[in-house]
Amino acid sequence: MGTLAQEKKKMNVIQLTVITAINMMGSGIIMLPTNLAQVGTMSILSWVVTAGGAMCLAYAFSRAGMYTTKQGGMGGYAEYSFGKAGSFLANYTYGVSLVIANAAIAISAVGYAAAVFDITLSPVQVALATIFTLWLATVLNFGGPSITGKISTFTVWGVIIPVVFISIVGWFFFSGKLYAANWNPHHYDFFTGISKSISITLWAFLGLESASANMDSVENPKKNVPIAVLGGTIGAAIMYIISTNVMQGIVPSSQLANSNAPFGYAFAQMFNPLAGKIVMALMVLSCFGSLLGWQFTIAEVFRSSAIEGYFPKIFGKTISNGTPIMGMVIITILQSLLSLMTISPSLSKQFTILVNLAVVTNVVPYILSMAALKTMQKTENISPNSQTLTNVIALIASIYSIYALYTAGATALVGGALVTFAGWTLYGLVSYKFDVQKVNN
Repeated sequence: MGTLAQEKKKMNVIQLTVITAINMMGSGIIMLPTNLAQVGTMSILSWVVTAGGAMCLAYAFSRAGMYTTKQGGMGGYAEYSFGKAGSFLANYTYGVSLVIANAAIAISAVGYAAAVFDITLSPVQVALATIFTLWLATVLNFGGPSITGKISTFTVWGVIIPVVFISIVGWFFFSGKLYAANWNPHHYDFFTGISKSISITLWAFLGLESASANMDSVENPKKNVPIAVLGGTIGAAIMYIISTNVMQGIVPSSQLANSNAPFGYAFAQMFNPLAGKIVMALMVLSCFGSLLGWQFTIAEVFRSSAIEGYFPKIFGKTISNGTPIMGMVIITILQSLLSLMTISPSLSKQFTILVNLAVVTNVVPYILSMAALKTMQKTENISPNSQTLTNVIALIASIYSIYALYTAGATALVGGALVTFAGWTLYGLVSYKFDVQKVNN
């Protein structure tokens, strides 16, 4: 009876698919139309490439989640082929990418809030407002994970509702002639046009690696987790592609490309300024809720890495309700410095700099995880037939990931490389903990 009751409490494949899609959508989409409009409607080609790459990554991660017997997510996956050094680098670069990504989410919230109140902010004011937003989210997290989870679960609908609405109703306001005119306003060649948007579209799918984290909470996980992960990724891709493209048939790309609140601007064009304001307010609410949840998640990533011995012990300390306050404070100080270091003439420019850097650092653990899948399967005695398909898909996912690094641009690649190289230095300071036997011998 107990087992039957537990099974009834578990999610079915449809529920897990919906949760996976919602988790990916979060706040990643709200500034995308502005950045994609800077390329034109030919950015739909980037969506197709990225959706394919994201599905390969999602499938490979779903298999890794089922096969692994090691803890630590991507760090545990990487350990199969690269040992503790690879595990450290995966955890380290993933942690850094989340720190950067949350600064970008905070900038999105600031952009929409400024549009709600019709305020024009200077670059320095944007940075200061971003820092204030980050600290507010951090302080509110001191109440513990229960409060954070409840707020984030509610606020995510501030993004979901406008995105789904414009994906359906937006077609009544869509102009094929305007969409065609917006196709390639800067006259990029085919390859350049696609490459310009790859990193920004991959940004929308970051977090897909966490989709297999609910394995213990779903019925028949070996069958349903891959279905849910792929289904959720496809669902999110459809919403992304439809919503961002229908907007470019409603608003000229030149106007959309200069907007700090593209969804609000589109709704104002479709209906009236009040509708635009309401959507902007919903987006601010959702963005801040996402920021709240991710600030806690980042602190947890650093805490688990501290327990593993990778990061300083201070990140592992918690108060009575389980909140790693000191870790949160240090992380927010780093984000504040990052906000000041990336001050740019426009909010969109600053957002793009941070997104590209977040993508580069996030792709490093992706590549390590994909490369480890073959060793993982052999170590865990997976049948040869299952190995072949997974290895092929993991190879395609790796090629896509390397292409995404290339498209992020020289500035982001240099920044990401410096961060990654610094990781080896940091690992050198803690590696003795994992090689005690070698040292003694």
